[in-house]
Amino acid sequence: MAKSSSSAKTAKKAVKKKAAATSAKPKTAKAKAPKAETAAKAKPAAKAKPATEVTFEAPPKPPLKPDGGNIFTGIGGWTFEPWRGVFYPDGLPHTRELEYAAAHLTSIEINGTFYRTQTPATFHKWASEVPNGFVFSVKGVRYVTNRSVLAEAGDSIKRFIDSGVLELGDRLGPLLWQMNPYKKFDEADFGKFLELLPPKVGDQKLRHVVEVRHDSFKTPAFIALLRQFNVGIVYSEHATYTEIADVTSDFVYARLQKGDDNLATGYPPKALDEWSERLKVWADGGQPDDLPRVDTTDAPKRPRDVYAYVIHEGKVRAPAAAMELIKRQS
Repeated sequence: MAKSSSSAKTAKKAVKKKAAATSAKPKTAKAKAPKAETAAKAKPAAKAKPATEVTFEAPPKPPLKPDGGNIFTGIGGWTFEPWRGVFYPDGLPHTRELEYAAAHLTSIEINGTFYRTQTPATFHKWASEVPNGFVFSVKGVRYVTNRSVLAEAGDSIKRFIDSGVLELGDRLGPLLWQMNPYKKFDEADFGKFLELLPPKVGDQKLRHVVEVRHDSFKTPAFIALLRQFNVGIVYSEHATYTEIADVTSDFVYARLQKGDDNLATGYPPKALDEWSERLKVWADGGQPDDLPRVDTTDAPKRPRDVYAYVIHEGKVRAPAAAMELIKRQS
């Protein structure tokens, strides 16, 4: 009986040891967990550098002239994925891209409004994100110009202007009305269209500019109509679009569309020098003698604001080209 009792006690001890060993495993695992958590806290994930730590050299901007003769230079739009890491610094929040672009350029052509109108709140927000002296040109909605009879566009023009464009305030530059490539010149119809473009809404002065892409517009009658209504003509530097460099209003508008993304500055230095000189000639009230004109009659010589946008198809280097032009204006 003693042996049996002794064997039972030994068996119980073995069971207790096994149970203790089994119950000890979870405790060991739980004891290690805080260490792993502590290690994770000790090595936090690397944070993206603030935009202020990764800067893109901003060119100096010339002061504004109250009586005209300013040169506003920029790009088309500001949301473009290939610009991230090339123009926009790595780590820059997408919500700050307009702010960043406006700090480095002096104007932006808003193209999205060609496809759909925006809200007053959106225009107001855009205006609040750019510095004093910066201006937007705004492309008019396509429903105004993509029609056979332009004289019937009155309601569409009013709806577009009433959509909130005026919320840009003193940041508002020209309204751009782009014709399709197949639109031909009809003097009577186009004259009626120009009559529909308001020179002023309330206390807000409006500037209008038209872009045509058909050679039928290469006639002195077209130039005379634009001058009658003080409406500008887009000079398009493009391989196939119609080029008309006549000055028809109190400002000049140019779209430079022959940039090369294989060049860091978008254009060769010589071409940038030549464009810089043309912009200055326009701003001083003259007309470049190396660009094609339709009418040999010179516009009155007086200072004019100039709006120039680098907008080529690839456009990766467009911001760099625009900034090079701004450097040459200082």
